[in-house]
Amino acid sequence: MSSAPEHVDVLIIGAGLSGIDAAYHLQRAFPSRTYAILEMREAIGGTWDLFRYPGIRSDSDMFTLGYRHRPWLGDKAIADGDSILRYVRDTAADNGIDKHIRYRHKVIRAEWSSAGNRWTVTSEHDGDSVVITAGFLFSCSGYYRYDQGYTPEFAGTERFSGPIVHPQHWPEHLDVEGKRVVIVGSGATAVTLGPALVEQGAQVTMLQRSPSYIISMPARDAFADRVRRFLPAKAAYALARAKNVGFSTVMYQVSQRYPKRMRAWIHGLQERWLPEGYDIDTHFNPRYDPWDQRLCLVPNGDLFRAIRHGKLEMATDRIETFTETGLRLESGADLDADVVITATGLNLVVFGGIDLVVDGRELKLPELMAYKAMMLSDVPNFAFVIGYTNASWTLKADLVCEYVVRLLAHMDAHGYAKATPVRDPSVGTAPFLDFEPGYVLRVIDSLPKQGDRAPWKLHMNYLRDLPKMRYGRITDPAMRFERATHGAGVRE
Repeated sequence: MSSAPEHVDVLIIGAGLSGIDAAYHLQRAFPSRTYAILEMREAIGGTWDLFRYPGIRSDSDMFTLGYRHRPWLGDKAIADGDSILRYVRDTAADNGIDKHIRYRHKVIRAEWSSAGNRWTVTSEHDGDSVVITAGFLFSCSGYYRYDQGYTPEFAGTERFSGPIVHPQHWPEHLDVEGKRVVIVGSGATAVTLGPALVEQGAQVTMLQRSPSYIISMPARDAFADRVRRFLPAKAAYALARAKNVGFSTVMYQVSQRYPKRMRAWIHGLQERWLPEGYDIDTHFNPRYDPWDQRLCLVPNGDLFRAIRHGKLEMATDRIETFTETGLRLESGADLDADVVITATGLNLVVFGGIDLVVDGRELKLPELMAYKAMMLSDVPNFAFVIGYTNASWTLKADLVCEYVVRLLAHMDAHGYAKATPVRDPSVGTAPFLDFEPGYVLRVIDSLPKQGDRAPWKLHMNYLRDLPKMRYGRITDPAMRFERATHGAGVRE
């Protein structure tokens, strides 16, 4: 006779930046509540443990990427990957969260039963199937595939004599000193890798199909350094965080309302950073408006310095084919290369690709609508974290975690066993993300929808979300609460 599956009050999927944040908020608010974290990999850290390419760093400042509850005490505002990983792991260890993590557990399926008001979650662990039940399921698995990066189909790759490397799968002992390296891509990974490989002695060419907006940012935050001299760590951190939230919000709003002015401002900055007469219009003038995709930050202008010193070249063209010695471009030009890096993006997968089932019905994500960008219509006791596209991921993670805690407390106070967002049929639909990078556009039709009005409409605005998520009412016409009687839900 088999024993019943282990049961926890809350099951968190993922032990990265969001999962550790969720666990902290949960155990702080409910010390007696049981929880577990299922992590598919062998270590804490998510993105910051997976990516090992040279120069990996945050693409936003650490005063907003850091947790609200744990001040960032590092020297750099734009921090290296090792420092961020240590920060996440220290948070887990200092709060005893690491003891709740089950490693090498890849969640495959989650089934909700209204009869028992619980989730039954199946994961794979070292070839075996493991089943855990939970009263609430919290997905903190990020939004991309960890086992495979995105590489387009390039002609002739089999002819190239050197290594072709995707940054998501960086070889441990790749030597680039004295070698010609071509980086294919123009996003945050490419602009990080370029200067880092120059520092390792490579002659680098960044080959981009189309440019991105790239601006310099001081590696240290002068304001944070000043206030740290006079205020306790938490107070200084809060001030620096508020300043940076305000600045990034203004930047985004100005970009949306006055794109031509923002484009001209960025162009003027780049004229000062780049050599006189540099062809900015070819290599740094995107087809899209500022913040239609993320701006790329380079600390202390390291990319522009590498260009000025003649160590890094930009090429804006398309690949016709790989050759034995490099790349032939559609313009007819040839790029010689000893190593090619395909910084061509991510494969997006929502909720880690798990199958969601509610009362025997297999859910199709495009048929669902996101409630407050953190729950799904007709899916009980389920929440997820997907961060802002125009600001630090953790700003949204913190708000979602705080809201989930408030939701659970409300359910406890009123004896509710089930909370389900229910969509009004009159609510119109729109794509979940109004954002144009390739990894989003490739899968936009497989994502949940957003609505045309609150609480179904997604706002990429932390200052607008903050009062609603942190202090707003938990009850609204779209949220249905139910009590449990003898194992069955009774609507309230």
